[in-house]
Amino acid sequence: MKTFAPGRSRFRLSVAACAVLLASGCAFGPDGTAPVMPDPAHYGAQAQPTQTVAAQGVAQQFVVGAQPVPQWWTQFDSPALDALVEEGLANNPNLASADHSLQGAREQLRGQIGSSLLPTVDAIGTAQRQRAPGIPQLGIDKLEYNLFAGLVEVRYSFDIFGATRLNNAALASRVNLQAFQFEAARRALAANIVASALGIATLHAQIDTTQRLIAIANAQADDLQKRYALGAVSRTDVLNAQQSAAALASNLPGLEQQAAAMRHALAVLLGRTPDQAPPDMDLASFHLPEQVPVVVPSDLLKTRPDIEAAGAALIAASAEVGAATAQMYPSITLSAGLGQGGFSWPVATSGVGALWAIGASLTQPIFHGGALLAQRRAALQSYEAANASYKQTVLAAFQDVADRLAALEHDAQALDAAGTSAQTAQGVYDDTNARYKLGAVPYYAVRQSEQQWRNASLDAIRYRGTRLSDTAALFQAMGNPSPDSKTSAAGAHHSTP
Repeated sequence: MKTFAPGRSRFRLSVAACAVLLASGCAFGPDGTAPVMPDPAHYGAQAQPTQTVAAQGVAQQFVVGAQPVPQWWTQFDSPALDALVEEGLANNPNLASADHSLQGAREQLRGQIGSSLLPTVDAIGTAQRQRAPGIPQLGIDKLEYNLFAGLVEVRYSFDIFGATRLNNAALASRVNLQAFQFEAARRALAANIVASALGIATLHAQIDTTQRLIAIANAQADDLQKRYALGAVSRTDVLNAQQSAAALASNLPGLEQQAAAMRHALAVLLGRTPDQAPPDMDLASFHLPEQVPVVVPSDLLKTRPDIEAAGAALIAASAEVGAATAQMYPSITLSAGLGQGGFSWPVATSGVGALWAIGASLTQPIFHGGALLAQRRAALQSYEAANASYKQTVLAAFQDVADRLAALEHDAQALDAAGTSAQTAQGVYDDTNARYKLGAVPYYAVRQSEQQWRNASLDAIRYRGTRLSDTAALFQAMGNPSPDSKTSAAGAHHSTP
């Protein structure tokens, strides 16, 4: 059976063993390198096309390998939309709260680094009057005396095995994690503002068309009521027309409620009260971007803030494993003090009152009830959890982009079909109206053809709004434009020692 030398020999063995472990680079824990992820040739189950079908005269092109657009909302060529996004980024309370929390975390990091890597210097001053029990054997009834002391104390702990450095590295990575989360929240806010503005514009276009359909249906019902009075149509025809008009009218409050709720939500996103909601924008005022960047999968790992945040969490967990390991090794602390003291103020301030102390302490954990080993095993499990979370975040990001690309392709197809249907229905309405002016058809035929046209237009409006919203979502899914997102994602917020 092997035996270990006692006393200083045992400490030397510990130091030598730790030196070997440090040199090996793997003793204190994993290095925090992100796991190797698949590099698919394309995002979806099928390769995305180079462009969508042309819908309403626009075929969007997927520019594979392009960098993300920093202020992507400007691609919609709407100054009013740009102003809303800038207002929201400047005034949103949730974003401001996240920003202040991030700055607080950076200050905590600075404080921890300063207190752990530099010596601590404290000034201590005491002035006491004390009474102690007497000593009858010596004829002393009581002991009363003053005590004056003042000294400066310096302490410094040597980070021989890197526990302090690793704890600081873990906290720095947590600050980076918070910075990436802040950037993700900032981008999500911009996306929500754009989605809300587009949704409101789409709903109001639907409301306008629905109101016109209700007016047509009511006019048709009134016309049939008059014809029924003349005996030209049956009562059933009148009731059917009235039922159609009422059914159309029942759809309007729901659309108006959705628009009102979205206006209120948009106002809050901008940092306003709901009664100060911005004016609605016309759906036709939004320009559909014709070119959409598609970052290749391998580069997406560097541009998405959520992936970068998962990577920062992985690095932090790795450092925490190392710190938990280093806690099992010796720690050395030096201390020194210099000052004056005495039982009276003149003595305390004289040469005979000089005080000084110097010392060193060595702490080697021996038995902590298994706590240190359990803490290390817990840190390892946390690291494995962060590793799995990173993988899931990357896979979810790939899925997000794949879904957005497929959505844009299908949106274009649906809008193309709906647009063709609406255009054809409008042609029928124009022809019927021309024939009515020539006396070839009655006016109710004009109303019926306009109803068909307006109904087809409703579908085209919905699909146009969806196409615009999905385009914004794809811009958002591409992440930050800089490949070095650790320094660009949140600007100065990322600075860590």
